[in-house]
Amino acid sequence: MKTLLILLAVVIAGMGLSVEAGLLGPLGEEIGHLPATLSIFMVGGLLLTLAMIFTRPRLTLMFQQPRWLLTGGILGPIYVIILTVATPFVGVGVTMIGILCGQVSASLAIDHFGLLGSEKRTVDGYRLMALVLIIAALWLMH
Repeated sequence: MKTLLILLAVVIAGMGLSVEAGLLGPLGEEIGHLPATLSIFMVGGLLLTLAMIFTRPRLTLMFQQPRWLLTGGILGPIYVIILTVATPFVGVGVTMIGILCGQVSASLAIDHFGLLGSEKRTVDGYRLMALVLIIAALWLMH
């Protein structure tokens, strides 16, 4: 049951990314891609600040971690800028399928080799076929 709820939450989060792309594309066209990206992080930062006020996390632990773990923060703005630029040109659907293709490709490599501290999960024929089908979807939708 717990796994089903987690999968449902992940699917809903994925839907949220599509909505975000749909909002960012037009916003980027109107105010510029970098200001649109900044707006997403400002709103998110404010919401996280409010959440942290109520949950009072121990932020000192963050700075005790290996520095390479903190580099993930670089990827967020890059991702959002690409969403903002790509969506008006190719549409939300193609943008999301392209993002999904990249996510699954990288995820399979991370799982297979146990990279970034994750547990090794062998890539089998089913997982490879899923990637092939996602690539086919990208090709068909473009």
